Amino acid sequence: MKAMLCHAYGPPSALRPGELPDPVPGPGEVLLRVEACGVNFPDLLLIEGRYQQKPPLPFAPGGEVSGRVAALGEGVDGFRPGDRVAALMTHGGFAEAVALPAEAVVPVPEGVAPEVAAAVCLAYGTALHALRDRGALQPGETLLVLGAAGGTGLAAVQLGRLMGARVIAAAGSAARLEACRAEGADALLDYNAPDWRDQLKALTGGRGADVVFDPVGGAYTEPALRGTAWRGRYLVVGFAAGEIPRPPLNLALLKGCAITGVFFGEFARRERAAYRALLADLFGWIAEGKLRPHVSRTLPLERAPEALEALAARQATGKLVLLTHAAAPAR
Repeated sequence: MKAMLCHAYGPPSALRPGELPDPVPGPGEVLLRVEACGVNFPDLLLIEGRYQQKPPLPFAPGGEVSGRVAALGEGVDGFRPGDRVAALMTHGGFAEAVALPAEAVVPVPEGVAPEVAAAVCLAYGTALHALRDRGALQPGETLLVLGAAGGTGLAAVQLGRLMGARVIAAAGSAARLEACRAEGADALLDYNAPDWRDQLKALTGGRGADVVFDPVGGAYTEPALRGTAWRGRYLVVGFAAGEIPRPPLNLALLKGCAITGVFFGEFARRERAAYRALLADLFGWIAEGKLRPHVSRTLPLERAPEALEALAARQATGKLVLLTHAAAPAR
C-alpha cells in the first residue's frame, strides 16, 4: 500500500512516498481503509525523533484517521465492514490502510465528512478532556486560550463557547485572531504585544481568567499564570513554542490555583470507556450541528511535507487534513 515514510529523523522535507506491506488485522483488531488523516504537532516531534515513542524506521507518521472498516480480526464484535469510523494512534496514519485494536476505534455518524471526522479525535478530544474533565469549566466563567488559532486552540475556543464560558482568544497575529473571532471568541488578545498581560487584566476586570488552556508553553506561560484568577485552573496541554516553562510555583500558592496536566493520549489508553464516551459526545454534537470543526485546508497524501511545514511555521489555522483515497481536491 502507498504511504508517506520517514526513513531517517529530520524535517518534513525528508518524508518520501513509498510502499508498506498491506496490513492484516490480528485477533481483536480492525482493518481501517484510511480516507483522511489529521496533521498534528506530535507528528512533527515523531519525525524529528523528539517524541517519547520512537517507532522503528521506516515508518509512516500520522496519529488521527477516519475511514471505513475493511476487515475484522478474530473475536471483534460491534463493527461490520463498511462502517464509518475514526481512531487515534501513535503513528501509521499517513497511509492507505492501518490495522488497529478494536477498542481504539470509534463510530462516526453518517453525514460527517471524512476530513471532519479526521479532525476530531486528537484536537477536539484533547480540548474537551481538558476543559470538562481536568478544568471543570463552568457556564459564565472566563476561559483564556493560548495558541487559539491552532488546531487544538481553536477547538478549545469552540468548545468553551459551547460550554457557556466567556472566551478570550490569544494568538500572534491579526489574521489569526480574526479566525478566532469567526469561531465565537468573545475577546481577542495579541500575545506578542509587550503589554498583553495588562490587556488580559483589563479584559477580566482585574480578576483574571478562571481557566487557562495552554498548548504553547515557553515565554507565554508565566504571564498567563500571573493572569489566572483566584482558585483558577491552569491547564498544561503542550509546548508548541518548543520550550518547557519553569514558572515560579509561588504564583500557584498566592492565587490558590491549580496547575493541571492534560495528557489526552494516556487518558485514552488508561480510561477507554471514558475516552469513547467523550468522543461519542463530540461526534453527537457534530451530527446535531452544535459543533463544526474548523478544517482550514485539505491536501493529498503526497503533500504531507507541505502540511507539516505549515504546522511547524505556525501558519496553519484550525486543522490541516490529508486525503488518502482522494475524496476531494487539495484546497
